[in-house]
Amino acid sequence: MLGVLAFDGALSAIAGALFLPLYLGPVPFPISALISGLVNAALVWAGLQWTSRPRLAALPMWAWLSTVVLLLLGGPGDDVVFGGAGIMQASPLIFLLLGATPPGVVLWRHAQRRAALPD
Repeated sequence: MLGVLAFDGALSAIAGALFLPLYLGPVPFPISALISGLVNAALVWAGLQWTSRPRLAALPMWAWLSTVVLLLLGGPGDDVVFGGAGIMQASPLIFLLLGATPPGVVLWRHAQRRAALPD
């Protein structure tokens, strides 16, 4: 099941990256980065339901990060996924920040709850 969640994390990265240059009129509207982060948080939460080990539960987040790194490398013919003019030049940073923070918060809260439990 954790493998399926990791695969879903990779799919979340691909879908989020492809919808990142979405515009609301003339203004860039990177809502897909936030949606990808929320999906990642849900995947990590689901991973925590399957295992008590946070490192294994974080597998979807690591798959997401690995996929984003692969997308940053570009493709054949110098194709790029992240890029654009203006604020879209910062799209990789926006995507990493909004995509990795929510699952990180889920893992941090889980660690805080475990630390608060009596032995």
